[in-house]
Amino acid sequence: MTPANKLKLNLVIAGMLGLFWYLDRPTPEAKAVYESVKLVDAPTPSAEFKLALPSGQNEKSWSLPSYIRDITASHPQATGAYILENGIEALLARAWLADHATSSIEVQYFIWSTDNIGTLASEALIRAANRGVKVRVIVDDLLIDAADKTLLALAKHPNVEIRIYNPKHRVGSHIGQRLWNIITDFKSSNQRMHDKVFVVDDVVAITGGRNMAAEYFNFHHESNFRDRDALILGTAVAEVKNNFENFWKHDLSVPVETIFANHRFMQKTVDVSDQEVQTIYQQLHAYAKQDENFDPQLKQAIRLIPQSFERIAQEMVWTQVDFIHDIPGKNRQEGLQGSGESTRALAALVRGAQKEIIIQSPYLVLSDKAKALLKETIERGVKIIVNTNSMASTDNLQAFSGYRNQREELLKMGLQIFEFRPDAESRGKLLTSPVIDKFKPAVFGLHAKSMVVDGKIAYIGTFNFDPRSENLNTEVGVVIHNEQLATQLANAIRTDMKAGNSWNAQSDDPDQFVGRSKRFKVWVMQLLPLRPIL
Repeated sequence: MTPANKLKLNLVIAGMLGLFWYLDRPTPEAKAVYESVKLVDAPTPSAEFKLALPSGQNEKSWSLPSYIRDITASHPQATGAYILENGIEALLARAWLADHATSSIEVQYFIWSTDNIGTLASEALIRAANRGVKVRVIVDDLLIDAADKTLLALAKHPNVEIRIYNPKHRVGSHIGQRLWNIITDFKSSNQRMHDKVFVVDDVVAITGGRNMAAEYFNFHHESNFRDRDALILGTAVAEVKNNFENFWKHDLSVPVETIFANHRFMQKTVDVSDQEVQTIYQQLHAYAKQDENFDPQLKQAIRLIPQSFERIAQEMVWTQVDFIHDIPGKNRQEGLQGSGESTRALAALVRGAQKEIIIQSPYLVLSDKAKALLKETIERGVKIIVNTNSMASTDNLQAFSGYRNQREELLKMGLQIFEFRPDAESRGKLLTSPVIDKFKPAVFGLHAKSMVVDGKIAYIGTFNFDPRSENLNTEVGVVIHNEQLATQLANAIRTDMKAGNSWNAQSDDPDQFVGRSKRFKVWVMQLLPLRPIL
């Protein structure tokens, strides 16, 4: 088969897979979870969410920017970094910061769900906007499942702007358009914004693996992720903000109003009246007031955040932190290759390793370049240890099929690989929330993306070790040059690799712990030429 015909066949197969996958996704008009809330009177959302301030402060004199600047003043040329290992801690930090923002909130996410967590986050941003805070949101188009009218209503708030990155799949598109976009511009349709960034008042930022959905913060009833973020203060925050501005100004980030203003073939025009907008806001606020949706334990925990933040400030490590990122649109080369700045930065860290590299990634699908780099690194005498998902714990069978095709080769190269268990013993420590206590979800999967080099340099971010992160998705992350935090991160990953938390891919035959049906699905996917887009 000629290369041209092989490419055509690949595109046809990918298109068919895309069709089946998209048909199985919720539609953009999916019912919002808050719509069933009964409205009695217009709520007064600010009253119930009055939160405590740091000790010794009063409401008139205290502000988040001045509070953070007091902390950073002693470290004018450094960045403070703190690792958020626990989902509930990562959620509470975001909630408290949103409720105390004074001027601006900027957020970028690959996934923003309309589940409980996504809805409460939307409500928190509206409350901040009601206080006069300028809120700007960029969400990737691929997996957003918000109702069209909800998106438009949120964007109509005078202090809220929402932009959709590369809108070729969901917002303002129907299935036919999605498939046409895939067929006519396959690469562009696959170039997604995988960034996850939360910036408040230009003084504090959070970045890492967590999307805005329940399973990333220990609130899913059936399955949750072991994930990781970094909270940073100081000099690197400006780099995060600048990168957000680059995405905000880029043509690929399209305002919601612009998308819905365009004529949409075979779809009704989307518009919302002022009354509908107010009703949606009222429903959001009413939803957040109900104890079954926003547990009183959480509200109390948020009230205690100031004391926790004072502790975090004391525990924060001040050091050199580099924020690495890709440009909007990733690479300009033809085809599905080309890499980006994040890829090059992480490759440089690998090339500089002298003794040991520890990697934690939910997906492990190596391109030929990545394999060659790791092989060369191992031959230099550097030990490489990887913690990734097993077939039993993964949320992405397609990606696992790519890993399964390579697993034996990687083990023969000398990689030590440990596959995460869905029943990991560490769940008791890492999974804590009112939902966990009540529903006791069975599946625990890996979603953290981290790396430690020689016990001295730590990376925490969004980069999966696969061709999609290497060549197609924009990625971000922090590279922390500090032995203390690198050791802390390495110890956390080593704990995840212990026998009670992971299986040894070399000796334990992890695939035996899943049923025949699942193994058959993966085997079928292994036969397909999917690696460039995994």
